[in-house]
Amino acid sequence: MARWLKITIRVSATLLIFLCIVWMAAAYYLHRNNQQLLSRLVKQLNQELTGQIAIDQMETTLLRSFPGVSLSLKNVLIKDSLWQQHRHDLLRAKDIEVSLNVLSLLTGKINIRKIRLHDAQIYLYTDSNGYSNSTVLSKEKTETNPTEPSKEAIDLQIRRIDFKNTELVIDNQRRHKRFHFLVSELNGRMTYPDTGWNGQIKLKTQIKSFAFNTQKGSFLKDKSLQGTLQVHYKKAEKVVVIDQDLLYIGKDPFYIGAKIHTGSEREGFEVAIRADQILYRDLSLLLAPNISDKLLKFSIEKPIDVTGSIIDDGSQQQGDPLIRVRMNVKDNIVRFPSGELTDCQFTGTFTNEEIPGKGIGDENSVIRFFQLKGAYFNAPIQADTVSITNLSRPVATALVTSDFPLERLNESLGGDHFLFKKGTATVKLYCKADIEHFLFTKPEISGLVAIKNADITYLPRNLHLINSALNLNFNQKDLHITSSRFQLGKSILHMNCDIQHFLNFYYTDPEKIEVNLQLKSPQLQLNEFIPFLGPRQKIKRKTSQKNTLKAASDQLADVLEASRINLRLNVDKAIYKRFVASGLQSDISLIGDGVFIRQFKVNHAGGQLQLTGQLRQTGTVNKFTIRSTVRNVNVKDFFYAFEDFGQTSVSHKNLQGFLSSTINASGSITDKGVVVKRSMYGKVNFHLNKAALIGFEPMGKVGKFAFPNRDLNHIEIPRLEGVFTLNGDKINISPMEVNSSVLNFNVRGVYGINEGTNIAMDIPLRNPKRDEKLESAEARQEARMKGIVLRLKAVEEEGKLKIRWNKDRDKASP
Repeated sequence: MARWLKITIRVSATLLIFLCIVWMAAAYYLHRNNQQLLSRLVKQLNQELTGQIAIDQMETTLLRSFPGVSLSLKNVLIKDSLWQQHRHDLLRAKDIEVSLNVLSLLTGKINIRKIRLHDAQIYLYTDSNGYSNSTVLSKEKTETNPTEPSKEAIDLQIRRIDFKNTELVIDNQRRHKRFHFLVSELNGRMTYPDTGWNGQIKLKTQIKSFAFNTQKGSFLKDKSLQGTLQVHYKKAEKVVVIDQDLLYIGKDPFYIGAKIHTGSEREGFEVAIRADQILYRDLSLLLAPNISDKLLKFSIEKPIDVTGSIIDDGSQQQGDPLIRVRMNVKDNIVRFPSGELTDCQFTGTFTNEEIPGKGIGDENSVIRFFQLKGAYFNAPIQADTVSITNLSRPVATALVTSDFPLERLNESLGGDHFLFKKGTATVKLYCKADIEHFLFTKPEISGLVAIKNADITYLPRNLHLINSALNLNFNQKDLHITSSRFQLGKSILHMNCDIQHFLNFYYTDPEKIEVNLQLKSPQLQLNEFIPFLGPRQKIKRKTSQKNTLKAASDQLADVLEASRINLRLNVDKAIYKRFVASGLQSDISLIGDGVFIRQFKVNHAGGQLQLTGQLRQTGTVNKFTIRSTVRNVNVKDFFYAFEDFGQTSVSHKNLQGFLSSTINASGSITDKGVVVKRSMYGKVNFHLNKAALIGFEPMGKVGKFAFPNRDLNHIEIPRLEGVFTLNGDKINISPMEVNSSVLNFNVRGVYGINEGTNIAMDIPLRNPKRDEKLESAEARQEARMKGIVLRLKAVEEEGKLKIRWNKDRDKASP
């Protein structure tokens, strides 16, 4: 064996023997002087504290901390001097194990190497005036010469700290803060360089409360926290620094670091947090309820990367801590109350102090999304910045742009109201909206929506627009539609539209929306607009909480039906079945289930028609009333155009001449635009010039009966005036004089369209041609009923028209 090795072994053995002797001596000394040491320990600790420490008993444990000596302190209690006022023990522990340096005992100095707490409660309490029971640990030195250390001083440079089943509460009544931890395990190793101390702490705890403002709830409520902390105390700055390292909150990994200021003038802290690929919901649930409740109005489907900070400057004025959060979202799905974004990416931020110096809280909070891109129910959108400010009454602002084919909307709209076959939409809108419960209301919108080459079917009324263009110009609360073109079948319309306060009433009072439409067309096929006569088709809606754009489509359709539409229409040529007119001008309002015609003027059959009235949409059959004036129209063309007004007895083939009339009537019309037979009621005042009655069956039968030598199949009537009263399937003929080329007669009675005809006729036998030689109209009028007068009736019997003598002598003269 080498000489140096022999010497090393002898020296080591000697030192070990010496250490064992010293350790046994110390153990014997502790055992023999247990009560004296306990009294001395309590006395020295009380000298270090401003309050009181009590220890029931002390036991020596020899082997647990060799080569040191351990003491087990039972039922330890530390109180501050004002305990009687607040009743909160600073420390209450069933067992505290203290490991002492053996050599320090020989010098009379207690040097604590390690402390282990079992089943303990630590309660750091600060009252509303700022007094803290932790002042028990900060008693000022009173020695006359502080440079000379006390022989009985306690060295508190503890090298190891272990907590087990320890409850820690930090209750600050002055600043409404409460931190409550149930520490399962805490193992710390400490070193003491000149700058302060360094520690490595392994921690496993349950967080019961982490409330920076107890009035608004706790962060990390009921979450577990575990990991290893690298902690440094910088004595000169009075700052505790925790290196940012891996910790687990629940099952989620976080990188957390902190800086805690311990100086009396500043007691705040700063916490830095980073999480990679964490679920947005899990992250939101870590925050206080006043924040998480708002953030959970949104959801992000896939995990995201998040960084953030929590800063408390220690001032009494700062209630909540300053929070800053930043997240990166890529290829994700974001859902919010008014819809969802797919294929979404953005950088998001949150802070509860948007404007420095204006306080921390909901009113000064803001959520922002930068460089946002996504598909809003298949329509791609993007926005440089989306801001949601003042979370107590949230307001959202954004400049949104998009360019997409309209067909992409079919899936999301569900095909209930609109069906798109082709076309493109370009969107550039600046939007600002109040968000009540995070649902968009009372928006202000400025910008343009341009739709081109569109084929759109509005399903509730089965209107199919082709090759159409629409330019929507939003001016905050108003909407202007300009330079727009619609093609409905063969009809082409050019439209300008102004809607005042559109966005004010859209969500709350759509019936107050007034739409002023100006339409021009070179030619209209009016039958293509027949769907407006009937009520819109009831759509069976499939409710879906996810498809809120479809809900928006339902709402838009409801708004279109509820709003008041004022329509001014100018048409060069209008066609409806047989009706052909030019120079059509109309002023029509659509209000609720009513169509109100304030003016309808058109040139037709060589004359002019004017009409006012209204239509009530009640189903497949709709009620209408009209007030019409007809001026000098060709009666044959007029009857032909209106399909003989739903009757077959007097058709356009029986008539010639020029008609002027006034009509006040009501009736029914189907949703296909056909007048319901026997539904007309009202009065017709008419005036015929240069008229002729051709092939009229009742007159033909009268001719065969009374005037076999006269042609009553072609009767020329230079002038005729009369009044017809429409009464369903009956036409009441007021007493009327008929002066014609064949005969003169007076007529009155009832003409039954189907049955019930009973017409009295007084027919003089004299030939009107003989009276043409009379010089004056008065003479001809006096002579027309002279001579033999036939008193006849045209009555209906067994479905056939019969001519009978008027035995009752009902006079037909006016």
